[in-house]
Amino acid sequence: MVRPADFGFNPQTGADNEFQQAPDTGAADIKAAANREFEAMVTRLRDRGIDVLVLEPDPEVGPLPDAIFPNNWFSTTRRGDLLIYPMKTENRRRERRVDALRDLLSDSGYQVTEITRLDESDRTLEGTGALIFDHPRRRIYAALSGRCDPQLLAAFASQHDYEVISFDTRSRSGKPFYHTNVMLSIGEGFTVLCAEAIADPHQRAAVRSALAENHQVIEVSLAQAEENFCANILQVSAGGDPVILLSLSAYEGFTDGQKRLLEVHGELLACPIPTIEKIGGGSARCMVAEIFLPRTA
Repeated sequence: MVRPADFGFNPQTGADNEFQQAPDTGAADIKAAANREFEAMVTRLRDRGIDVLVLEPDPEVGPLPDAIFPNNWFSTTRRGDLLIYPMKTENRRRERRVDALRDLLSDSGYQVTEITRLDESDRTLEGTGALIFDHPRRRIYAALSGRCDPQLLAAFASQHDYEVISFDTRSRSGKPFYHTNVMLSIGEGFTVLCAEAIADPHQRAAVRSALAENHQVIEVSLAQAEENFCANILQVSAGGDPVILLSLSAYEGFTDGQKRLLEVHGELLACPIPTIEKIGGGSARCMVAEIFLPRTA
């Protein structure tokens, strides 16, 4: 997780992120509220036994209003790979502090054996915002958008030996979803899917069918995805026990029946992050980049 020292409304990303809302309070108040929400979330995760590393800001890099969402610029593998992704906007490209991240991981006992930067020839592929991995089945689910280039997606999948299931999305206003992870999440044995967001009925059926092969499919509505971030959740491990990380808004947006289905797959750990969701346009899943790296001896 990355401390949101410069958090605020980002007009560069607001061009295609409908979840961002222009502020109605001052910048200092927004930043202070976001930092309180961040600190409370880190404390809540650690109290539950979840290992959380915090990448501290570098004041010399300049303002980074979206730095709180690190999952878009890097991911890790069990082999020790650190993958660095191409970002769409200029101020988000500056978030990629690779040396600082590598040092943090190494100092915390994780082994980074290789750092790979994806080709950036004017194409964008924004990490696990764009790519929803089903690692056991070697599949990637991806909503095509300005942040998920189909050619770069195909090249990445081929290089890493993944099958791609891509599709087009449409919000209630008719625009593509900016990231896949606001309408789809995959955990061990379950998935939360906003099937309504998939515009083409054949694509929708194909996605449902592929997910249902090995997952309990919990469907949410467009309203639940757009208003409450119900699909922007993440299953993590707390000392071996599964925990499903989500915002308080998402928790309150799920029906009682949907909560009961989710609780089969892990404890629901709800964190109140209303400022981050409203101004940043991302939720709990966006704030966390998973660490799959091996431990050093």
